[in-house]
Parts: sequence; structure tokens; C-alpha cells
Amino acid sequence: MTDERRAIRQRLRALRRAVPAGERRAAAAAIDRALASIGLPRANGRISAFHPFDGEVDPSSVLRRARLLGCEVYYPVITSLRARRMRFVAPTAGSGGNTINPRWLDLVLVPLVGFDARGHRLGMGAGFYDRHFAFLRHRTAWRKPLLVGLAFDVQRVDRLAEAAHDVPLWGVVTERGIYGKAAAQKAETGR
Repeated sequence: MTDERRAIRQRLRALRRAVPAGERRAAAAAIDRALASIGLPRANGRISAFHPFDGEVDPSSVLRRARLLGCEVYYPVITSLRARRMRFVAPTAGSGGNTINPRWLDLVLVPLVGFDARGHRLGMGAGFYDRHFAFLRHRTAWRKPLLVGLAFDVQRVDRLAEAAHDVPLWGVVTERGIYGKAAAQKAETGR
């Protein structure tokens, strides 16, 4: 990790953590409304979400609506930090839960540290999402799953440098807007 990326991560994580509790709740509700305005999640879909950590946006309101729409929800679970491996698990009453290959997910709500308006993401630096969704870089037509970052608008930067291994997000949704290719979807739906 370069010193520049480390400094950007530290600054953006501090900004993310500094968002007051009331603004966090309002932002989460606004993000859910914005996702609904572009038809996400779709009924009966398979989605992955995350448990918020270190000031990340809480996707709970999106997940409540997803469950009402009949969606199956999965969470990323790190299985090897050293090998940078995770699997996607549906929480169940039994031990371990059901797993799904990431290729069969319809929508992946992605945490992030920073982003730019093009949909490029700065994560925590371990490359878990880039590694598990690398297959999307090689597709030309079918683009499932949609990778959508959830963030506070204070996490937006002018431009992020791209690395060869980066998997761009389809979009980023904040309390103030929709970015990336998802913005074009919003423009097409006219909502």
C-alpha cells in the first residue's frame, strides 16, 4: 500500500466515523430510497450485504425491504485472512448456513472507504471484493451481480487511481446521490 493511499484511507475513515448518529440513520434511509428508485433490490433476488464496521453505512433498512421482496440475503464471511478468501453465507438456524458462489448473486452491497463519481472504490486494502469478483472484469455482456457501494457523501473524492486488479462498482449510492453506471440507470427510469 502506498503512503498516499494509506493517508487517503486514514482521512476518509475518520470522516466516515465522524458522521453523527442522527445523520447516519437519515443517510441509511435516504440510501434505501435511492436504491428503490432504481429498482433495487429486485424481488426474489439473491443479495449480499455486510455488517457495518468502523463507521460504515448500515444496510439494515435495505435488507428489511429486500426480505419483504422475498430476497435471499447472504453475508461475506472471511475464511482465510492470509489467503484473502471469503465465502457468502445465508444466516440460518443450523450451523454454518448455506453458501452461494458469488457468480450467482444478483446484487452485492459493498462497503467502502472512498469512491469517485465513476464508481471506482477504495476499500480497506486487502482486496477481498476485487479477488472474489474478478470475473466481472472479463465479461462483456451479462453483468451480474451488480456491485453497489454504500457510502456517506463525505467519502467521495475527485478521482481514484485505478489498479489493474480493481473491479469497478456498477454504482455507489449515498444520502446525496447515485454515482457510476447506476446514475445512468436512474436517468433512464426518470425517477
